[in-house]
Amino acid sequence: MPKEIPYKIYLEENEMPKYWYNVRADMKVKPAPLLNPETLKPMTKEELSEVFCEELVNQELDDNTREYPIPQEILDFYKMYRPSPLVRAYCLEKKLNTPAKIYYKFEGNNTSGSHKLNSAIAQAYYAKQQGLKGVTTETGAGQWGTALSMACSYFDLDCNVYMVKVSYEQKPFRREVMRTYGASVTPSPSMTTNVGRRINEEFPGTGGSLGCAISEAVESAMSRDGYRYVLGSVLNQVLLHQSVIGMECKIAMDKYGIKPDMIIGCAGGGSNLGGLISPFMGEKLRGEKDYQFIAVEPASCPSLTRGKYAYDYCDTGKVCPLCKMYTLGSGYIPSSSHAGGLRYHGMNSILSELYDQGLMEARSVEQTSVFAAAQEFARVEGILPAPESSHAIKVAMDEAIKCRETGEEKTILFGLTGTGYFDLYAYAKFNDGVMSDYIPTEADLAKGFASLPDLKL
Repeated sequence: MPKEIPYKIYLEENEMPKYWYNVRADMKVKPAPLLNPETLKPMTKEELSEVFCEELVNQELDDNTREYPIPQEILDFYKMYRPSPLVRAYCLEKKLNTPAKIYYKFEGNNTSGSHKLNSAIAQAYYAKQQGLKGVTTETGAGQWGTALSMACSYFDLDCNVYMVKVSYEQKPFRREVMRTYGASVTPSPSMTTNVGRRINEEFPGTGGSLGCAISEAVESAMSRDGYRYVLGSVLNQVLLHQSVIGMECKIAMDKYGIKPDMIIGCAGGGSNLGGLISPFMGEKLRGEKDYQFIAVEPASCPSLTRGKYAYDYCDTGKVCPLCKMYTLGSGYIPSSSHAGGLRYHGMNSILSELYDQGLMEARSVEQTSVFAAAQEFARVEGILPAPESSHAIKVAMDEAIKCRETGEEKTILFGLTGTGYFDLYAYAKFNDGVMSDYIPTEADLAKGFASLPDLKL
């Protein structure tokens, strides 16, 4: 007899994953290496260690180790808020009158309000182990900056955050949480760095982008002894840490005999999507099971659905290594959409390679439809979702409605990465009927593509 499935599934302490899963180990075609922009040769450990913590560099470059044991101190910290619940969305199913079974993995039950803390605590731990004074970083909507400020406070590290200017202005409360945890927060692009001044001169009045903020954070880290730069998405090391999401999901679903037909996640730089799908993708890569994976991105920043698969700079200031990824060009400045965490011009190299091989799908959605889905979800499931997560909610609901129309009984899993209680400015825009959609024209995209490096590889 199958076990009765509760409304919320929690793992017992002895069932919790003790390692991070590295999906690259099961990929036959590995992601392309990071390149030194001056030599166009693969970045070495020594070169990357000038910017990142040494152990994080080891994780970034490792394509072969399948399982990374999670250090005990990090496991102890995870106990504060993990396991996160796997929720059966019974109320949403009833509202949609669908035969589909809908599950979501909710990562908002911690002080930072999102999944970002899973990697923030790991990166702060390795910085402390290396004896560093502090770290610098960027943040879009503020979830990553909030998580990192909390993690740095735990390990008594200095934390300097460059926050995308439009989000700095739209989300003052998230900014204040960072400051409460002891972080310094600077709107980006700023006038405190060389690259910030250059971007302000080239794009007067810009609201900034994650690419801009990355450039400033890297420059800041490299100009001070005892500091390193840490990143909340895009890098392979971050997907490794976030695999704890998918590992918990898989253990919980296997425990109750549940197999998702499709797994859906919002996609900005790739951290939450990659973390959610990794262990399931591993099964697909090994030929053990098959799943449908759907990445959902904003129509205003469609790196997968309209981007090019090419080597590009990870940042607007062109101070970071070159990464082969789906990209709109490092010079692309997205519109000031309310999903600040998805306003990145590129996509993680692992997810880019999987998408290029046809192992994953991608869809883009407009923000008014995203907030309509978020509102309906909040009214029936009792959680006000983050705008980023609501992209996944929108497509999950679309798929459930398709099941209603066809009579198919599919099982849908999506990632609810965090809460939207600091995003009420955006919800107010939607409720007041003044939110608009922006879809870049081919001419808009062409400007971004013109910034792609002309490489002779």
